[in-house]
Amino acid sequence: MNTENKRIRSRDNGFTFIEIIVVMVILGIAALMAVPMFSSAADIQVRTAANMIAADLEYAKSMAITFQQNYSLVFVPGSEQYQVQDQTGAVITHPTNPGVTFLIDFTADNRTGQVDIVSANFSGASGTVQAVTFDYLGTPYAGTPATGLEMLNGGIVALSADTFNLTVTVEPVTGYVTIQ
Repeated sequence: MNTENKRIRSRDNGFTFIEIIVVMVILGIAALMAVPMFSSAADIQVRTAANMIAADLEYAKSMAITFQQNYSLVFVPGSEQYQVQDQTGAVITHPTNPGVTFLIDFTADNRTGQVDIVSANFSGASGTVQAVTFDYLGTPYAGTPATGLEMLNGGIVALSADTFNLTVTVEPVTGYVTIQ
């Protein structure tokens, strides 16, 4: 009986080769699924920033139509910031954060900290400006009421983080916003 107990105990103390292989395969599959998640942080941040800008362009357009007055999206040169202004040039209150101005700073937000606004170009008759204004019909114009409005020939906001790039485009006349 002692010999039989020793054989049973020796089998219970270790893992079989097949068990080790199964565990290794499961760990390998889990690692393959985790690696793309780690490597796409910059891509996710650029997509988040592009979606924010597109949504805020649409918000400014809808505010202009709703209140029948001009609303502008103004990009701050040399920084990763933009703001939404009313027709007087005052920065409006953020719709989801009462008491906070509608100033977006990508560097201060952990969702977009790696994103660079490469350029914000809204071309009009006199050249390129870093603001777009929507009128009471939702028609986009280059510039702000304070700097002068010109018909928009096209608008592009270029974003990047690491090697990932996206462009937010504003179409002339209609103000249709796309992300490419």
